Amino acid sequence: MAQSGMPVEEVDILSTNGYPTQKTHTKDESQVEKQIVPREQYVKSGFAGILGSPYVLACASFSAMGGLLFGYDQGVVSVILVMEQFLSEFPRVSDTAGGAGFWKGLLTAMIELGALIGAMNQGWIADKISRKYSIMVAVVIFLVGSILQTASNGYAMLVVARLIGGVGIGMLSMVVPLYISEISPPEIRGTLLVLEELAIVGGIVVAFWITYGTRYIPGEWSWRLPFLLQIIPGVVLGCGVLALPFSPRWLISKGRHEEALATLSKLRQLPPDNALVLREWTEIRAEVMCHQEISAERHPTLHAEPTRLNRIKLELVSWLDCLRPGCIKRTHVGTGLMFFQQFVGVNAMVYYSPTLFKTMGLEYDMQLIMSGVLNICQFVGVASSLYTMDRVGRKPLLVWGSVLMSVSHIIIAALVGVFGKDWTRHRNAGWTSVAFLLFYMLAFGATWGPVPWAMPSEIFPSSLRAKGVALSVCSNWFNNFIIGLITPPLVQSTGWGAYLFFAVFCVLSGIWAFFFVRETNGKTLEEMDGVFGDSASAEDEERRRRIEDILRIRDGGDADSRAEGEVGVLQGDKEAE
Repeated sequence: MAQSGMPVEEVDILSTNGYPTQKTHTKDESQVEKQIVPREQYVKSGFAGILGSPYVLACASFSAMGGLLFGYDQGVVSVILVMEQFLSEFPRVSDTAGGAGFWKGLLTAMIELGALIGAMNQGWIADKISRKYSIMVAVVIFLVGSILQTASNGYAMLVVARLIGGVGIGMLSMVVPLYISEISPPEIRGTLLVLEELAIVGGIVVAFWITYGTRYIPGEWSWRLPFLLQIIPGVVLGCGVLALPFSPRWLISKGRHEEALATLSKLRQLPPDNALVLREWTEIRAEVMCHQEISAERHPTLHAEPTRLNRIKLELVSWLDCLRPGCIKRTHVGTGLMFFQQFVGVNAMVYYSPTLFKTMGLEYDMQLIMSGVLNICQFVGVASSLYTMDRVGRKPLLVWGSVLMSVSHIIIAALVGVFGKDWTRHRNAGWTSVAFLLFYMLAFGATWGPVPWAMPSEIFPSSLRAKGVALSVCSNWFNNFIIGLITPPLVQSTGWGAYLFFAVFCVLSGIWAFFFVRETNGKTLEEMDGVFGDSASAEDEERRRRIEDILRIRDGGDADSRAEGEVGVLQGDKEAE
């Protein structure tokens, strides 16, 4: 920022038709400082605050239906895989078939492989056509997969159908938290992001109990009906998303500044000239412009000539920017969170809970009932994070969650290892194992369930947010795919060793979170540079502050200067350097 009493840089103000005028605005810093609004809260933090933002809550809740589809499609297989009607049609995955563990794992893992492909491609789609329209694209692909799953008449067709459905699921899992983070006030962003995980677990619970009921239907509709029912919320989401507002941050990235201000005003339920709204609008514009200028400095030849080939090259190199100094710490945190979320063992419990309860000596019907109770425990845990996410913070939840999950896995491994050969004589030990498995799921739901889905969408800079979230979600689905493949043979071959395997990763996750995860609670998306300290060098922070000051000067000048300020600000900033 300029020294006190010195003039701020002169900036050419562009007229609305894009041609420069001769008019310049010069103000000194004291005039700028008068326009800076002290940081105030839109609403109270945490669960109580969402009642003060009913419109944002409605938008976030509706978009979180993408999580419902995600959870339902994951949870629907846990009971279907043990249905006699399903096994008679697909004998390759029955326990009596040779290599059943591999074929069962492959069928389960196909959704993860498809989701990996979907998440990988959703980054550029969300940047190109907007967050809300990319949700529609994802829903269409998901519906195609659901129809094919319902109509499957052979193992190969079912595998392909789950692969296609997985592509849509992966796209939704990437863009929904991204959209929620970009429309939410900072005080309740964490709470609203919990809605995504709550919807995922809610989908798992609903899918489980639906399949638990349909298993009594004789014939093939016992397993086809659950696949068919997931089409209903998909259609509702695909049609209803048209009523959602665009992300104001995406609008600004496309130069639609006035539309972004109107959208931000509607989301905050405050007039466009409200000081808090104007400050947030200015900070978003400054952050977008700052990172666009940094990109222009890194890749000057690609920005110099905006040809189609150069735009493609710029899209590719921007992925590499996520791995360069200035963003690598955030990419490490985003992908690391998703890695450990899978390797602490949660989806092994969701997919194969009946099989795991069998290792604890439970009868068939009780295996299914306790699997449903297990999912409900996770739902209760996630619901608690509606209160704790924005009050306790992200990092404490992760560390304490790792401790509690480690203890649970170690105790279960010991009980299964000592008493697993004769559960009939050690019923109490079996039920103690069940109790600690339920406790594990409660602890996961309250900590490592919601936090890894919340943080990636809030830590990346605007220019790389979609791609950073995509990389993080790809990490989730790739590791989810690995877990889906290795869990059946791991449980079949080692029994108690599977729990010890996951216990080791629970311990490692706590150590990693303690040393590498930064607390983001209460910070705006534009303040994350300061949180991580990797992009906010003194020079970059100076650049951002200077752009903010110039925007405030111009916004206080004349009306037509707000329409197309990006080029003028960047040019003025360049000259000032």
